[in-house]
Amino acid sequence: MESSNLSLSGIETNTGGGGMRTNSTLICAPIMGKSIDQMFIDMAKAKEIGVDIVEIRLDYLSSFSPRQDLQNLIENCTMLTLFTYRPKWEGGEYEGDDSIRLDALKLAMELGADYIDVELQVAHEFISSLDEKIREKSKIIVSSHNYHATPSVEEIGDLVARIQSTGADIVKIATTAVDVADVAGMFQIIVHSQVPFIGLVMTEKGLISRLLCPKYGGYLTFGTLEEGVVSAPGQPTIKDLLDKYNLRHIGADTKVFGIIGKPVGHSKSPLLFNKAFKSVGFNGVYVPFLVDDLAKFLATYASADFAGFSCTIPHKEAALKCCDEVDPIAKLIGAVNTIVRRPSDGKLIGYNTDYIGAISAIEDGMRGSNKIYQGTGSPLAGKLFVVIGAGGAGKALAYGAKAKGARVVIANRTYERARELADLVGGDAVTLAQLETFRPEDGMVLANTTSIGMQPKIEETPIPKHALSAYALVFDAVYTPKMTRLLLEAEESGATVVTGVEMFIGQAYEQYERFTGLPAPKELFRETMSKL
Repeated sequence: MESSNLSLSGIETNTGGGGMRTNSTLICAPIMGKSIDQMFIDMAKAKEIGVDIVEIRLDYLSSFSPRQDLQNLIENCTMLTLFTYRPKWEGGEYEGDDSIRLDALKLAMELGADYIDVELQVAHEFISSLDEKIREKSKIIVSSHNYHATPSVEEIGDLVARIQSTGADIVKIATTAVDVADVAGMFQIIVHSQVPFIGLVMTEKGLISRLLCPKYGGYLTFGTLEEGVVSAPGQPTIKDLLDKYNLRHIGADTKVFGIIGKPVGHSKSPLLFNKAFKSVGFNGVYVPFLVDDLAKFLATYASADFAGFSCTIPHKEAALKCCDEVDPIAKLIGAVNTIVRRPSDGKLIGYNTDYIGAISAIEDGMRGSNKIYQGTGSPLAGKLFVVIGAGGAGKALAYGAKAKGARVVIANRTYERARELADLVGGDAVTLAQLETFRPEDGMVLANTTSIGMQPKIEETPIPKHALSAYALVFDAVYTPKMTRLLLEAEESGATVVTGVEMFIGQAYEQYERFTGLPAPKELFRETMSKL
């Protein structure tokens, strides 16, 4: 799909819903129980969580008596109802006769369903068979699903016209994200649509289509009642939509921030930043961007609305090349973890807050341990500081430690990369394998900056336990889990340990201030992370 710069000039913020609500986008929970009783249990859960509408998936029922069951569901549901009877050929579960399926949807309309969903392939015939009286009872969503890709903006536009020509009240198009840039085209279509439009892009790369649809005026978004129980790939939970992403408060003028990475689903940044934004009434939302190609991503989401990004593995070094200007320290480190779009001219400015977060966390750990440090100045001065990893975070820590007067050693799987970084910072280099017997002195500091030990591979560690007794302090940049195998074994070996959570909080303070121009709510950050 061609990349398109998103602009929202002239679009009014939607209003509707409750008093504090900023948009009118409906939150819908798919109800996929195998029995009517199970559906009622799930509907009660949906009501309690605070959804607006339930999508009753008739194709999931193991037995179905149309008149009796539909009447029961419609009369006893206290929320808006949307009935979908999805056939196998459109990604659903129903394998029977199409006329039986469509008759059931017609009956749902007669009995007072608020909405029904019918597929584009059969919509013309279905809608033209309805008499005027039934037609007025329910709104008809005509849907089209593409489980392979996202077509170009022009092709989606043509599809919208085809759906509208059926007589649909609401257009629904769901496509599949091959790249996160695919979502931009869907946003463009939603913004310019003259009819109520549900535009969703499936899979994790398309997640932002579900989170940001209120910003662009999307009619409805789906969320699941439980983690992992989805009716389409990439659905978030309703709890996350409401609590983590504050979906009710996203409007057309909401600024978008986010974390760019691969993987990115484990990141705690959305929770941290969105909670902070909400606490001070800052009109922003922070979302995860699963990105393959950073330059393409930044070229696609180039409007002022996309105001700032955090960069994580593996994009920190590429980010340096993609920025219009780079802070001198970030340039020296050769890695950027924070990108801010300057409001005056839209230029991308790159910073590195990793080294500040990590080094200050390590210094605090050393100051808190009388065994390691009792003087003034930086406790790192004169210490032998071993950095595992020669990527962006490794560079950040190596430069940060060097600046504090430490003697730096770089350990990496490939010696050449370790040597390269060691030469840059004026240090020594060893291979990761050599660390097992590396013990020039006791009381050293060890910092892991690789993803070794990160969920799901929590049994991994970069260095065997017996080699840890030479270290007074061990730091791990991984923060999922908080206590990695490396840290647990370091603690057992008598070392002071500093978790990646400490670094994460430290670098997030400065990111927040650069994003918002406001002082970071440090206590809230600490409190939020302590509960995870």
